[in-house]
Amino acid sequence: MRPFKYTNAKNISSATKLLEGNVKAKFLAGGTNLLDLMKEDVEQPDELIDITRLDLAQIKIITAGANSGGISIGGLGRNTETANHPIIRQNYPLLTQAILAGASGQIRNMATNGGNLLQRTRCSYFYDVNMPCNKRQPGSGCGAMEGINRMHAIFGWSEKCVAVYPSDMSVALSALNAAVTVRNAGGQERSIAFSDFHRLPENKPEQDTNLNPGEIITAIEIPKNNFAAHSYYLKVRDRASYAFALVSVAAALELNSNKIVQARIALGGVAHKPWRALKAEKMLVGKEATEANFKMAADAEMADARPLEHNKFKVELGNRSIVRALQMAFNSGRS
Repeated sequence: MRPFKYTNAKNISSATKLLEGNVKAKFLAGGTNLLDLMKEDVEQPDELIDITRLDLAQIKIITAGANSGGISIGGLGRNTETANHPIIRQNYPLLTQAILAGASGQIRNMATNGGNLLQRTRCSYFYDVNMPCNKRQPGSGCGAMEGINRMHAIFGWSEKCVAVYPSDMSVALSALNAAVTVRNAGGQERSIAFSDFHRLPENKPEQDTNLNPGEIITAIEIPKNNFAAHSYYLKVRDRASYAFALVSVAAALELNSNKIVQARIALGGVAHKPWRALKAEKMLVGKEATEANFKMAADAEMADARPLEHNKFKVELGNRSIVRALQMAFNSGRS
């Protein structure tokens, strides 16, 4: 690990100004991803700005504005506290399930909500500084394109990058139409729709998000919905715990008797960002909640997949996973 300066931010304003003033600085919260990247020499910040003491951990009901009745989750709230909060468990169980599917209990105790959103890919070529990686070193090439790409993208990839985004929490937030509230060094706040927060690689795979320099995540807002009774997070992985998804599915249904009023489906492990299955969602609205209709919607969504040499299995796996997650959501989590 390279030498770095450590600065303890006193408030949000000082934190954002420090970050804006130094392009090589990074915020330090839980550190569960950043410190690993520094040890591997993938990230080389010359300053860490400790934001753990900032007052950004509250979970509260939103009482005004477009998302009134929804919930606001502090950017510095810990994953464990968020997953186990009574309001989250009761009204947004999909988020609880997704958080608890990620990492280990010890890591969830340290990891923050904002940090979870900002975690970087676990692509082995990104982590190996001896291999070409456009995300780590723009212009060097993509080792995974012609290399071992079993874990890589089948949607939205470019010739520059085929890495996938690792967060489970973000897949659920995508399905729940969340928004990310950020604040800059001038004190201005803006809200970024979750669908616009993370980026596809295109020609700039080094840019994971649409955050501007100096911005900090203050909260994540989830609008009120009617999905609590029929939602499910399915994670398919090589081993039962502490493994990243081959494919994951966040599925949520709003039902009127057996008819689907609304459907939300987001996939993880398949793209550079959480992948909303918009085709599948559209096809399900107004239809009966049957296995045949779930299969029809899954087929339509996975028809656009572009697998690589070693991950063709993800197409069938994704298809079956969508159907399974929808069945579990319909049955309120019961097999």
